[in-house]
Amino acid sequence: MKQTSKYLLANDRDAQWGLTISTVGYEEITPGDSYPTVGHADGYYFHVDRGRELQEYQLLYITEGEGRFCSAHHRRLTTVKEGDMFVLFPGEWHTYYPLIDKGWKSYWIGFKGRNMDERVSAGFLTPAKPVYHVGFSDEIVQLYRSALSAAADEAGYMQQLLAGQVNYLIGMMYSLERNIELGRNQQHVDMVSRARLLIRESLETSLSIQEVAEQLGVSYSNFRKLFKEHTGLSPATYQQDLRLQRAKELLTTTDMSVKEIAYRLNFESPDYFSAKFKIKTGRRPSELRNTE
Repeated sequence: MKQTSKYLLANDRDAQWGLTISTVGYEEITPGDSYPTVGHADGYYFHVDRGRELQEYQLLYITEGEGRFCSAHHRRLTTVKEGDMFVLFPGEWHTYYPLIDKGWKSYWIGFKGRNMDERVSAGFLTPAKPVYHVGFSDEIVQLYRSALSAAADEAGYMQQLLAGQVNYLIGMMYSLERNIELGRNQQHVDMVSRARLLIRESLETSLSIQEVAEQLGVSYSNFRKLFKEHTGLSPATYQQDLRLQRAKELLTTTDMSVKEIAYRLNFESPDYFSAKFKIKTGRRPSELRNTE
């Protein structure tokens, strides 16, 4: 059995940053060891059979071994093992433990703040889905180790540094699992990649999204669904945003008129181009030309 942990303090000014860190740690539970380990601060220790509630979020990552997890929103006892991360939510009952015959190695970090609250409110993270299958990642391990080192040093503005590392960990967890899921059908991944390239290479042509779908040999409705699932944008929006991005480049690097740019990038009319450009950037094309 091995454990390293650090409990941290944050002041009101730290809280204004949007995220404060309360604890970071690592433990190795060998087969046959009792669990939970001793040495936890008040409010953190718990009995496996009774579980507990925390007043903060925690993000745990298992690098070896296997255990079980369940929570108020996730009552079914779920297997967690090497390469899994799971989130504990404030006010949410939960319990977890390594299997007695396998043990585990795990990292954790505890935090709270509006940055995380807003992600939960927006539905990016939810108590209904606390477990993320991300696989083994040396980069995630290094982030946890870096957080442990920063907590041990307690240098000035440590809270802001740790907040950045937590945000990075959350982003990696979210994107890694999503990409693993999307990558289960490599044919779809390749199709969307080819579509992106086709759209990028045809910004100054009249190529339509329907024609892109035809070139890829799929129906428009299926192509649109898959493209949005992989990118978060419809193909038409993706094409228009790239054209507006290209328009900004032309406005700031050439002497082409707004009208010339609109038609070069296949907008229906200069007025339509100007309206879309203002929605996207907050300024009309002529205003950008006059100020940059």
